[in-house]
Amino acid sequence: MSTLIRNGQIQANDALELADDASDQGQQKIIVSLARWTRERETLAGPQRQVAVRVPNTVAIDDAWPLLKDCALIVLEFPSFGDGRAYSQARVLRGRFGYAGEIRATGQAVVRDQLLGMHRVGINSFVLRADQDPQTCLRALADFDLAYQESSDDLPLVRRLRASQHAAG
Repeated sequence: MSTLIRNGQIQANDALELADDASDQGQQKIIVSLARWTRERETLAGPQRQVAVRVPNTVAIDDAWPLLKDCALIVLEFPSFGDGRAYSQARVLRGRFGYAGEIRATGQAVVRDQLLGMHRVGINSFVLRADQDPQTCLRALADFDLAYQESSDDLPLVRRLRASQHAAG
């Protein structure tokens, strides 16, 4: 199992990823593709089971939301550094739909230098690549304590601090 940072803690990845053609062995916590979830939702779901859905970064969250809204975990794919569509997916999940569950980042672009940006748009768990040091990645989430732009996190905004200083002074 790969290393996972979830809610600011290093943890073991406790969910089993099932390929679209893999048989379902009744595991308690699984991750399936959106395509498989669309086809097999009725047979995969159960009262004692947690099913997470892996969403390709090519999918419009607005279209997929009816299938995702009851999932406790949504996995977003970051296949490369030059493709930021999953950032937008996370921001839409948190901002437009008010999704309060776990959003997990997975893929080649889940590296230390990207984690704070991912966290700012609402991602709260990260499957680390094997070449990433978990402690170093964990520290990345605290690299900055101010932000220039609003996002899903609660970092203070520079312009608000400047405005309050201006008003006080």
